[in-house]
Amino acid sequence: MFPMVTGFMNYGQQTIRAARYIGQSFIITLSHTNRLPVTIQYPYEKSIMSERFRGRIHFEFDKCIACEVCVRVCPIDLPVVDWRLERDIQKKQLLNYSIDFGVCIFCGNCVEYCPTNCLSMTEEYELSTYDRHELNYNQIALGSVTNLNNWRITQFKQLGIRLQSK
Repeated sequence: MFPMVTGFMNYGQQTIRAARYIGQSFIITLSHTNRLPVTIQYPYEKSIMSERFRGRIHFEFDKCIACEVCVRVCPIDLPVVDWRLERDIQKKQLLNYSIDFGVCIFCGNCVEYCPTNCLSMTEEYELSTYDRHELNYNQIALGSVTNLNNWRITQFKQLGIRLQSK
């Protein structure tokens, strides 16, 4: 008879515990009704990128000294640097610089270790194409910066600045 009594007590405790869990989940569900929506309508609205966001790499041809540090620190030896030695001034002259973003892992090592700061990360993340060969950017494509001054993005940035100043 004693095991039967403990069985009923365990059943009662389990019932109370289940009711408590259901009540807690119901309270959590009701607390979420007052929150603002988290989702955005992506092609029309874009989220604000953080300051440390690692997007497409921007390259400044005039600053580059063809030292190839970016190639040495890249985990996959991705940047292609073509240069020739100018014998009269004993300096390297950069001929071509290209990065294939289809292979790039956006680690940021090239930007971090560049001695002349000719590489920088942009906020651009829309790199999708139908042909993977279009993701191979040369120095001209790397030097261009897309216009990211969307009206809604600037509004959100101003709002973020106001909230941080308070």
